[in-house]
Amino acid sequence: MKTTNVALMLLLFLITAGCSFAQPTVFQTKPWNATLKIIGEDGQPISATDVSIAYIKPPYSFSDNPEYHGTISGVTDVNCTFSATHIDRSGSLGFSANKVGYYTTLSSRTLKFPEENANDRGISLTLVLKKISKPIAMYAKRINSLAVPEFNKAIGYDLMVGDWVGPYGKGVNADLFFTEKHIDPQSGYILSVSFPKPGDGIQEFTMPDAEKGSSLRSSHEAPVDNYQRELAQTETTNPNRNFYFRVRTKLDESGNVVSARYGKIYGDLAQFTYYLNSTPNDRNVEFDPKQNLLGGLESLEGVSAP
Repeated sequence: MKTTNVALMLLLFLITAGCSFAQPTVFQTKPWNATLKIIGEDGQPISATDVSIAYIKPPYSFSDNPEYHGTISGVTDVNCTFSATHIDRSGSLGFSANKVGYYTTLSSRTLKFPEENANDRGISLTLVLKKISKPIAMYAKRINSLAVPEFNKAIGYDLMVGDWVGPYGKGVNADLFFTEKHIDPQSGYILSVSFPKPGDGIQEFTMPDAEKGSSLRSSHEAPVDNYQRELAQTETTNPNRNFYFRVRTKLDESGNVVSARYGKIYGDLAQFTYYLNSTPNDRNVEFDPKQNLLGGLESLEGVSAP
């Protein structure tokens, strides 16, 4: 990856990650130092990792002009760490860790400002690289704004077709139901998801801080159990929500799962991307973006993240 591309990618990540930009118009030139340590999911250090540290300076811009941003790149040492120092007017730093056979991890941190009488402008950060294990073909679709066809009614959605079930769409099997309940203008609405079969369900998950920023936001596999049949949320949106789900479940007489399909959701119930493994009883949710089983998607519905 070219240095310019790394800088722009990290600059974009800094902005979309929600770093504070309510900063003074004029910055004093101050030194900063940053040390990165790279480890695997098992906690063991990973050597020979390509890392980049991007710094940005006002005015914030996507321009290639080095006056606006720069990048310091290198490879981790025998201790699996990389350190860099610089003197500039940067308010935030972006970090990238890459290694063949692993998913890229991005992160960012806001530096303390001289106006806060902060002499310590040092950052020590540990990043986790997740192995690329077994990416597979999945049904994947990005829903930019969930438009439930009818209020106060559970409407089925077919994940393998990528549409509402009839008469609202081309779907055949209701894998889950969305219900949008409007209460009154003051309290807004409640959006909930429920499931048709015993054993079906959903569960929210949060990745550890060191794993946040990995291009693989989930684990490699969905959990075995602890799925709930219904989940509701208010209109407050949170793009950092994540869920695992289980659908098309078949149970034996004792209530044990005989067959089920597993998947995951990135985002909340109003705006999200879903991934469904088509193979029964396979809990792998590591998606290969080159093998989307859903065809005919519009450009904004396409899925590029694993």
